[in-house]
Amino acid sequence: MSGSLTPQQRRVPGKHPVLKGEESPLARKRRARRINRTLAKAFPDAHAELDFSSPLELLVATVLSAQTTDVRVNQVTPALFRAYPTAADYAAASQAEVEEIIRPTGFFRAKAANLIGLGQKLVSDFGGEVPVALEDLVSLPGVGRKTAHVVRGNAFGRPGLTVDTHFQRLMHRLKLIDASLGSNAVKIEHAVAELIEPSEWTMFSHRIIFEGRRVCHAKSPACGVCPIAYDCPSFGLEGPTDPAEAAKRVKGEMEQV
Repeated sequence: MSGSLTPQQRRVPGKHPVLKGEESPLARKRRARRINRTLAKAFPDAHAELDFSSPLELLVATVLSAQTTDVRVNQVTPALFRAYPTAADYAAASQAEVEEIIRPTGFFRAKAANLIGLGQKLVSDFGGEVPVALEDLVSLPGVGRKTAHVVRGNAFGRPGLTVDTHFQRLMHRLKLIDASLGSNAVKIEHAVAELIEPSEWTMFSHRIIFEGRRVCHAKSPACGVCPIAYDCPSFGLEGPTDPAEAAKRVKGEMEQV
């Protein structure tokens, strides 16, 4: 992945050309790909932050991650994976026992029902194995396109854009998508797919999510130390531009670009 990186200088807040309607579709695509290259430098270890060792474990962990943090999921999955190592084990599981293990993740009754139903469908329709096809994955209880893309991208190496809340927020702040798309994850996915080359979809998702969790927070983003500030039309409009003040808001590790 070669090409230019986002310049490490700062624009005056509110003065990005995008805000004046001066960006062509080609320029937007070039900016999106420059952002991807820059984030690859800033977060060279970007990856799925759920712990797993098989497609089934990743599928289960991703279902559990709804409305909670990856950290919380990783705290409960070791016991869950030991108790239910196969799809057949989930299919035959006691609802109450699964609930007790996954209770800390929240919405545990619905999630337990989904895991049991997921196991049953894997056994009945897919020979107990996690399918690769998107349409097969989304047919499983508790599995939507986001979960399906996580599994396809990280367990099977298939390109996919994971449109979670961080991804949505950053696509809007960066103005890489039209504001009219709102929170429609499918439309956002398709719009971004037109900007980023398919071979980069999975890693672009990881990098954007890393940026969202560590730098571009929902409240008071760390604009002053953001590696893609020059390419961000929202620079300085919601967070501090002073580097020292912004640095206090960074969570985790970030490489200098």
